[in-house]
Amino acid sequence: MKRVLAVDDEESIRVMLRALLRKRGYEVAIASNGLEALEEMEREVPDVCFVDVKMPKVGGIELITEMRKRGFESVVIVMSAYGTLETAMEAMKAGAYDYITKPFKTDEVVLTLLKVEERERLRQENRELREQLRLQSQFEGIIAQSEVMKQLFRTLAKVASYKSTVLILGESGTGKELVARAIHSRSARADGPFVAVNCGAIPETLLESELFGHRRGAFTDATSDKRGLFEEADGGTLFLDEIGELPASLQVKLLRALQEETIRRLGDTKDTLVNVRIVAATVRDLRQDVEAGRFREDLFYRINVLPLTIPPLRDRREDIPLLIDHFIKRNNRRLGTEIQGVAPDAKKPLLDYSWPGNVRELENTIERAMVLAEENVLCAEDLPQRITESRDPVRRILVSGELSIKKTTRFLEEELIRRALKKTGGNRTNAAKILEISHRALLYKIKEYQLK
Repeated sequence: MKRVLAVDDEESIRVMLRALLRKRGYEVAIASNGLEALEEMEREVPDVCFVDVKMPKVGGIELITEMRKRGFESVVIVMSAYGTLETAMEAMKAGAYDYITKPFKTDEVVLTLLKVEERERLRQENRELREQLRLQSQFEGIIAQSEVMKQLFRTLAKVASYKSTVLILGESGTGKELVARAIHSRSARADGPFVAVNCGAIPETLLESELFGHRRGAFTDATSDKRGLFEEADGGTLFLDEIGELPASLQVKLLRALQEETIRRLGDTKDTLVNVRIVAATVRDLRQDVEAGRFREDLFYRINVLPLTIPPLRDRREDIPLLIDHFIKRNNRRLGTEIQGVAPDAKKPLLDYSWPGNVRELENTIERAMVLAEENVLCAEDLPQRITESRDPVRRILVSGELSIKKTTRFLEEELIRRALKKTGGNRTNAAKILEISHRALLYKIKEYQLK
């Protein structure tokens, strides 16, 4: 902070301030009124402005107002011979930082500047701290601040550097493709292609051609040669979403492609070398599918080299406010809205809801609410009825539309343990008796659900 602008209609004041401040190493510009000051600011914006309140043409308070309109963020110190509290308050409301009265002493000017420098130093430290926190809460576009997600970020940073196959596990809507893209972006393959395919969205008859390509004449509609997704991803990453839906016939061919790093197009007689890193994802329990004979055991162990589990949103509720702010800012830019935040009557239901659809459901809910909002904040009436109709967590999970017995049982079990521990004041022995389970079983479940 070295550039100062002194604005006063009295030449003696301007000369005195310029001499005083130059001695202390400041670069000083002067102006005799508000219009001259604005012209000077258009040339170069000062760090600090000493502004007289009473001036011809454009006075000090009018000058401050115009500065803020034009986006000039200089710190303003008001000077006046009319040292009334009303004048000071009016100047502060207009955007002044401090106020000194004429005639002022040299020490008073210097002390005021020192206060400004200290203020700016603290503001810079706060900006740097906020930026550090922002960076810590993001990993290649993934927004989170919970400890469980920060641990996932640390793991992602480690595994990204290697070519080993990654298997991403998590419920629908948790952001598995975002994690796959983050791995690609942090890897040495970042400049190569990232190719994604949903193995459950393409008919079995077309999936083999889609993955491995075909030669002209390989089947009725094969009128020309076609590169498959493995070849499209050569030198980069191939993301196989919902790999648990892969038909048994293609599981064999995928295993061969992973082992040999070669593929063979349909209708071809020779293999093609491919340099592809595989990142797979699924919502299914592949171990159970292996036991049931629905998924090849050798393929499972081939893709399960580096398993990563994304926790559901209900298990990291501290991320919800951060995600809400992120979606509001992004949708404001995309939709042209001006939503400032969330009203208290909407915030609690958003935090309490179980989010069976995870981050995707939260994102869609916020966008819907922003479209329907009548105010510049999101209110409870802007939210879907399923979110606001009940704040009881057990009731919410039952009305959320979740049909998985496994997920619902887990949620209810965790909620009952929380209630028992609360009722007994944290006494685990008594809580186990209320729950009608052994003390050892309770300790295991407390650890499993990460309850405190």
